[in-house]
Amino acid sequence: MVKKWNVVIPKLSGDKPRRAYIYLPDSYDREPDRRYPVMYMFDGHNVFFDEDATYGKSWGMNAYMEKSKKQLIIVGVECNHEGNGRLIEYSPFHFQNSEMGKIKGKGSVYMNWLVNTLKPYIDGNYRTLPDRKNTIIAGSSMGGLMALYAVCTYNHIFQRAACLSPSLWVSPGKVLEMVARAHIRRDTTVYLDYGALEIFNHAANEEAIVSTAHLLMTKRVNLALRIVPDGNHSEASWEKQVPIFMECLGLK
Repeated sequence: MVKKWNVVIPKLSGDKPRRAYIYLPDSYDREPDRRYPVMYMFDGHNVFFDEDATYGKSWGMNAYMEKSKKQLIIVGVECNHEGNGRLIEYSPFHFQNSEMGKIKGKGSVYMNWLVNTLKPYIDGNYRTLPDRKNTIIAGSSMGGLMALYAVCTYNHIFQRAACLSPSLWVSPGKVLEMVARAHIRRDTTVYLDYGALEIFNHAANEEAIVSTAHLLMTKRVNLALRIVPDGNHSEASWEKQVPIFMECLGLK
């Protein structure tokens, strides 16, 4: 079951509402004393339903969860669709691009809202397991970069992260510096992948993903690194990786 409601993020988009989604397992109503882990996902509009997705294709998470019977709550929030809004709120860093110009990243503002506003709301209104061990974050593309940022910067909140096709190219040097400086506990689990058909889309991708993986390994993180055969930069491709990253993160 997926519920939808509207939220606002004043420091990013004023009082303009955006859609939030929450998936509740079928056991949620049947077992009123049970509590559940929570996975937070970026680009919530692309997570559950094709009719809500930007390009008409979602990750199909609602169908996957109903079929797999995994006992997990999933929360997703729509991105800012105006202009470069998504790039701004899903980048932890300022960066410059020949096509998009200068992007002043506000990923830190977004994560502050997620951790200090959204998560307390979810924990206060639903039967969650709010501890670090049961709090997961996931995303793709810019959302994949944000998931990596979250598990590095808010490692006391998120024990596990799925970073699919992360946009490491926006500022490879800053990404590596972020990972190098991060205080990451050794029980942290990170799933990191890139599609074989997209890895050369940006000049810095190949080197950045290898270097990022190496740094995570030096911190003794439980790392699953994959180059996805025939994988490309699309929801259809990421949908196929869902069962794999869920298993790698130990989500049952």
